[in-house]
Amino acid sequence: MTGGSGPYEAVIGLEVHVELATVTKMFCGCPNAFGAEPNTLVCPTCLGLPGSLPVLNRAVVDLALRFGAALGFRVPETSIFARKNYFYPDMPKDYQISQYEEPILVDGRLEVDGAVVGIERAHLEEDTGKIIHVGGGGRIHDAACSLVDYNRAGVPLMEIVSRPDLRSADQARAYVSELRAVLEALGVSDVKMEEGSLRIDANVSVRRAGSTVLGTKVEIKNMNSLRSLGRAVDHEVHRQVALLEAGGSVTQETRHWDEEGGVTQPMRTKEASHDYRYFPEPDLVPLAPTPERLGRVTAALPELPAARRARLRREWGIGEADARTLVGRRDLADYAEAAVAAGAPGAAVANWCTGEILSHLNETGVSAEVLPLAPDGLAELVALVGDGTLSRPLAKDVLAECLREPKRPRQVVAERGLAQVSDEEELGAIVDEVLTRHAAEVEAYRGGDDKTRKRKRGFLMGECMRATRGRGNPQVLSRLLDERLA
Repeated sequence: MTGGSGPYEAVIGLEVHVELATVTKMFCGCPNAFGAEPNTLVCPTCLGLPGSLPVLNRAVVDLALRFGAALGFRVPETSIFARKNYFYPDMPKDYQISQYEEPILVDGRLEVDGAVVGIERAHLEEDTGKIIHVGGGGRIHDAACSLVDYNRAGVPLMEIVSRPDLRSADQARAYVSELRAVLEALGVSDVKMEEGSLRIDANVSVRRAGSTVLGTKVEIKNMNSLRSLGRAVDHEVHRQVALLEAGGSVTQETRHWDEEGGVTQPMRTKEASHDYRYFPEPDLVPLAPTPERLGRVTAALPELPAARRARLRREWGIGEADARTLVGRRDLADYAEAAVAAGAPGAAVANWCTGEILSHLNETGVSAEVLPLAPDGLAELVALVGDGTLSRPLAKDVLAECLREPKRPRQVVAERGLAQVSDEEELGAIVDEVLTRHAAEVEAYRGGDDKTRKRKRGFLMGECMRATRGRGNPQVLSRLLDERLA
């Protein structure tokens, strides 16, 4: 990004809203569940009916403290809830119970690819309901009517506010990716962006490179994937630079990301905190976690993603990319580690898990925890390849069947007669038969140039594999073929 008086740099801060993985909502006993019929998971408390009073879910606090311990947050002696007052149909009380001046967590940090991103605060609040605009492409200004589902109202949220330490769309995506992995590893949230369990707002401004003065900030909403986040930030940065280069100015506002159009569009001018008339929530006492409670939370922390990636690279001899792919999905990493515990080499397991098994999970949308093939079944498949019973192509075929229905690899091999043939006498006879049947190709191979020889040899090798119906050991066949063509 270059301007007339030197290059610009982006200044990016992210607000990540995470639904916490509790059984019930934040202040009532309604189930915290996704996908139920509209307005069936509600009660007088989450609907804000007169006379109802909130009671804080203890699990919400424990999950927040667990996150805080993992990322080195300071936990104030007390934190308080406040009422954030605004009117919108998805807020049945006309205010949201949140935290403002005194949040539960302050001053955390997350290392992302060697850079440290500061986290200003993480505070607790209740989620809103969901508005569905019917007609007009789902936007309010063209809708024929709007429907409200309050099932989500009162679901516990943690809002994680980074400092403006990010400088590019790629770095923003990497930060969210690492944050997601940490939240999932901690069991704080299922972080399913497609279900709204993790939502992102981006605060974007630009300034001249080398300046310490922040530019005018624009907030971007409606980014429902990491890809959307990257595209939206890139677009907004270039939009702001173009405005400044043309002699204009950036307006502080909230903008909506249009995924189809690939642009941000104005929504409203940016509110200030006084617009919400915050005041302490009178029906909830301050939070004051004891040292004993904090100690228990810290002692129970699991292995975090960065440490797990480093361990897998060290113990299994795999690369950074495979380690990131595995640890990026906790269910897949757990499955792989269970297969290794069953006796399979780590590098081979990683190869299968980051390839065919991950593709299957993405295509079907299932979790590795419910695959028909148990982890020790994958270890069995790896062993069949290792001892020469199956070639890699045959093993892929066996794996595909084991992922469709609950069968063991050895069972599939036996049922379909897929065991690889390595007997040299049997394979030698097959090679001789192929060479006799294709004498013209053999003659062309022996009398041709390098290009011709390579092409003819490939053809003959393919005929040998075809003659064995894919069961011939390719290494043995290749050696026997070369011996006879010499």
